[in-house]
Formats: sequence, structure tokens, C-alpha cells
Amino acid sequence: MLQALLHVLWMCLAANVVVGLPDQPIVTEMVYLDLEIEGAAAGRVVLGLFGATNPKTVRNFVALATHERGYGYRDTVFHRIIGGFMMQGGDFTNSDGTGGYSIYGRYFRDENFIFNHYGPGWLCMANAGPDTNGSQFYLTFVECPWLDGTHTCFGKVLEGMDIVYGAGNVATDGKDRPLNPVKILDCGKLPLKQPFAVEKAGVEL
Repeated sequence: MLQALLHVLWMCLAANVVVGLPDQPIVTEMVYLDLEIEGAAAGRVVLGLFGATNPKTVRNFVALATHERGYGYRDTVFHRIIGGFMMQGGDFTNSDGTGGYSIYGRYFRDENFIFNHYGPGWLCMANAGPDTNGSQFYLTFVECPWLDGTHTCFGKVLEGMDIVYGAGNVATDGKDRPLNPVKILDCGKLPLKQPFAVEKAGVEL
């Protein structure tokens, strides 16, 4: 039954038909990040993105991962890492949390807060307050209920959570900046045969 519903959803998305937003996270796009941690290749993190509920946010992230507009996440760093909390990246202009921009302009509005920070491995937009989404994003190491309703959660780690945790163990300075870089060596889009649902839960190793 679920597979049949997902097939209908996939056909609606392909035809750009507006449907009611599902209350279950459904992966409609997959993106990879190949990470380097402290100078050594660490492997690939695969992210599932929820394009049915967050089409605008997902479109922005995919475009920045594929560099389809000539700019994006490749060869950038995670500029802020807080062990036991999250790792933040996506500032492809200044590499310090002050820069970056979306494909829609400097900022775009919060799309919705349908999904929460359910645990480790959730992908969410970083912001500087309401409706200030640009290119910066973060991956969670833990459940973060205090951020629910203020940051758009639009994806989840499908593979490579051990790599994410490894990045979370790097040494940082007093401003949570890694002493040695955690870098996105390469990134892009992966093929997806059809959408599939994931749980509202943290990613387990």
C-alpha cells in the first residue's frame, strides 16, 4: 500500500501536480558529500532530501550540491563543529558563517517546520533568524528539540553516519572552529528510482 502511494506521489511530483503535504518524511532526491577530515579522505555521506514537503529548500540544496549555476558546496569547509550538537557548513564565499547565498537571492523564506530535529543525522537549514535561509546548513549529532519550529529540517543521512560522527570529534577552538579542516571534496546528485519513506527518528550506526 505504501509503495503504491509513493508511486502516485512520484508521478505527481514529475508532473508538477500539487498534492497535500505528507506527514511522513519521503525521500525524493539523494545527494552525496565526499568528506575530508583533517587532511585525510573520510568517505561519502549520502543524504536523502524531502522534496514533497520542502521542494524549494531541496531545489536550493541540490543546485548547490551539483554546482549547476557555477557555485556551491564543492571544496568548502564545515566552519562550525560542536561535538554533541551539530556541524555547520555551506558558506561557500567566506568560509566562516558570514557568507553564502541561495539560488533565489541572498535569503529565502522559511518553507515550513513540518519535521523536527528527531535525533542524529538530520539535515536542516542554518539561519540568522526568521526567513534568512541562504546556503548554510547543519547536520545534527543529537536530538535538538530547542530548535524545532525555527529551522527547516528537510533531509536525513542515509549512509555515512560514522563519517559524520568522525567529523564531530575533531578538535576546535574557543569559537567552535575546527583546528584542522573538515572539507567537502566533492558533492553531487545520485539517481533515485522512486521515492521512499524514512522514519522520524535519529540515524543509528
